[in-house]
Amino acid sequence: MATIERSLERDPLATVSTACRPAPTCGSGGRTTSGPTHLSILGGGLAGLALGYHARRAGLGFTIYEAADRLGGNCVTLDHQGFRFDSGAHRFHDRDPAVTAMVKELLGEALEQTDAPSQLYYDGQLIDFPLAPLNLMKSLGWRCLGKVGLEVLYARLCQQRRGRDFEGFALYTYGKTIAQRFLLNYSQKLWGIPCCELSPEAAVKRLKGLDLRTFLAEAILGRKTRTRHLDGAFLYPRAGIGTIAEKLAEHCGPDSIHVNSTITKVLHDHARIRAVEINGKDRIDVQDVVSTQPLPHLLKMMEPPPPEEVLALARSLQFRDLILVALFLDRPRVTETATVYFPETAFPFTRVYEPCNRSAQMSPPGQTSLVAEISCDEEDSPRPGAVQEKWVETVRSRLIQIGWIRPREILDSAMVRMKCAYPVLSVDTPDTVRKLQSFLHRFTNLKVTGRNGRLLHASIHDILAMGEQVVCELTSVPRQ
Repeated sequence: MATIERSLERDPLATVSTACRPAPTCGSGGRTTSGPTHLSILGGGLAGLALGYHARRAGLGFTIYEAADRLGGNCVTLDHQGFRFDSGAHRFHDRDPAVTAMVKELLGEALEQTDAPSQLYYDGQLIDFPLAPLNLMKSLGWRCLGKVGLEVLYARLCQQRRGRDFEGFALYTYGKTIAQRFLLNYSQKLWGIPCCELSPEAAVKRLKGLDLRTFLAEAILGRKTRTRHLDGAFLYPRAGIGTIAEKLAEHCGPDSIHVNSTITKVLHDHARIRAVEINGKDRIDVQDVVSTQPLPHLLKMMEPPPPEEVLALARSLQFRDLILVALFLDRPRVTETATVYFPETAFPFTRVYEPCNRSAQMSPPGQTSLVAEISCDEEDSPRPGAVQEKWVETVRSRLIQIGWIRPREILDSAMVRMKCAYPVLSVDTPDTVRKLQSFLHRFTNLKVTGRNGRLLHASIHDILAMGEQVVCELTSVPRQ
């Protein structure tokens, strides 16, 4: 079984086109703005491409500088001998009408609604996720669920507030049994720090549905109500999530995009950014700059360097890398779910997704694949060789052990490493980011956006909305 190690910094598997289409009309009715005339966009991931797309619609000139030899950042679709898989268990939710309309315009009929729920694997059972009261009752039994109710009541009576950390939030909201079984171990695996140091914002968006109102609604109205608060229905491109980045790149146009262009210096006069240095040699004067790069990277590249106390704050921010182990299988399907989460520490991976449950085009006919995600610190990322083989074998053996796959079904495997996949939100992160943003506010022609630029747990629709918002701020045109 061949195993491939790929780095998504330079990955020939990534399929992102940069062909140009005619520029669409401006979102403000084709009006030319009196604001900035040219944007230098640092980073060609989804955030940078969204900026370019909206800049073109607003009539602004722009240039995107991307260090890698392809676009899309951590939101691409990879291809391995006819098997397609995304760089993570991505999906697109219809939560912002303007963004949804934009993506539908970009993809047309290639964007479809998918109805595949998420679940937890715990003690050999699949449990709905986000957690649902009636499903928990079925899985855990009345006695256990009654215990959970008493724990929640005790927490509410004995704790005056939810607490400033994720552990306190989980115990207060869900009780000890639910928190320990499903939330705390999983969160520590994912973020790499104790839950008492983790901000509640790390997972608060996903921990919904387990409350008295939902319990009564499910008890009275049944399954129809139960499915409303789950992640079962979402929008997904037929050929993979990377199609969104491809279409954005087409609208930006190849003349506005420079790949293999690493920003090595951001030169300033303490009030404005004056130039950027590319690949350690080429200096390019700039007018307005928008950075989508990880916030510590931007500060580290500034010349003259920021004060040491600012750099120390930047160094305290953490990011997690993501390892993807893909197994390609000679069978039609393994599960009926989009994503399965694994909270138990016996499993090194945090979740497993089956691409063909998002779109039939993600696998050859009659075959499927499973992709396991392993979160790690940068220094723990596997390198080619024995360590890499160990990760693949670990995922393979665990999935065989639980009966999901059989050895003879495995056709091949691949492994991909994504850099800075997730910002780690500790309890101190918001204050640290505020202080760093306060320093950056002195630069009148600099803006920072994107998940890693702002250190937010942002979904695809959030990132696309950020791009429009930044362009609206620069042009003083309200968002449509």
